[in-house]
Amino acid sequence: MSQGTLGNQMNITVGNLCDQSGINSVINGFLKLRKQVFIEKMDWELISQDQIEYEQYDMITTTYVIAHEQGEVVGGARLVRTDTILPTTFGRTHYSYMIRDAYLGLLSGLPKELCYDEPPRDPKIWELTRFVVTDGARVGAAILEKVNEYLKEQGADSCLFLGPPAFMRMSKSMGYQPKPMGKIVANESGRFLAFSCDVV
Repeated sequence: MSQGTLGNQMNITVGNLCDQSGINSVINGFLKLRKQVFIEKMDWELISQDQIEYEQYDMITTTYVIAHEQGEVVGGARLVRTDTILPTTFGRTHYSYMIRDAYLGLLSGLPKELCYDEPPRDPKIWELTRFVVTDGARVGAAILEKVNEYLKEQGADSCLFLGPPAFMRMSKSMGYQPKPMGKIVANESGRFLAFSCDVV
């Protein structure tokens, strides 16, 4: 687990459920925030249990980048390396990461047309999903900066993102050079775009 302080109040914590240094409560707060935003506010049809939103990509080794201040989680994101293979969860289906699984038609909620070409499997490429903030640009920028710092430490070359089109516009405004992986697609939950950014 690593932790940094931005300004006088906000902390950014990076880690996973394997860490033994108290991050579990922060991750739990992030999963609760996801339920509050994605299910209760945005009305996405996602699975929730015990006040948290949790799915197959939330493994014990999944990395989380979480912003919190004064004991309250105010934003976060989930990171998965693209060469990950998840344990079998439904029949013989083996999941890897969200963008690739959507392209392969394994996720009924996301259109297969998300990408023009088959997404990569590469230890130097990571995926960021479930990006959520309660305080717009300030928290979002802090999380993305910490993500870039962490991925650089891991020797990553690039990161794949999945989110609304505004997510790519925000990354551009921060000085990144995002490249769309496909066209904007839509489902009952809204409009989505997959794009990639080099680690800087």
